[in-house]
Amino acid sequence: MERGGAELLILATNTMHKVADRILAGVSIPFVHIADATATAILDGGFRKPGLMATAFTMEHNFYTDRLAARGLLPTIPEAGDRAETHRIIYDELCCDVVTNASRSTYELIAQRLIDRGCDCLILGCTEVGMLLDQDNVAVPVFDTTLIHCEAALRAALD
Repeated sequence: MERGGAELLILATNTMHKVADRILAGVSIPFVHIADATATAILDGGFRKPGLMATAFTMEHNFYTDRLAARGLLPTIPEAGDRAETHRIIYDELCCDVVTNASRSTYELIAQRLIDRGCDCLILGCTEVGMLLDQDNVAVPVFDTTLIHCEAALRAALD
């Protein structure tokens, strides 16, 4: 893409940022990292302890949470059973465009458990999570990484 004239690179998915370092090693153009953009939005909002709901890869591997922590945030992921259920619902339902009230209730309970553990905001760390959660059904500020990443990419492209 760089050889073709691209001046900016984005990877429009949270989970695949697990290979971002390898991509960055092969390019010299700016890269808008979704976790960095999300960290900026959270810090700008005055928050420090985000809960993260995403695929198991994004929650359990350090490629995402380490970047948040490097910016001074204290990310919290759901307990093991909640991580498994969050992941299952993403792949078995949401990726298939299946949205149920039962899954919405499950996600609301998982989000509440994160809040009960001290999270002051919630990261919707997978494009599909927003199909079940938003500011209307979560008691703390919600940070939708899809929207945040798009806005950061647009700002970077216009600069």
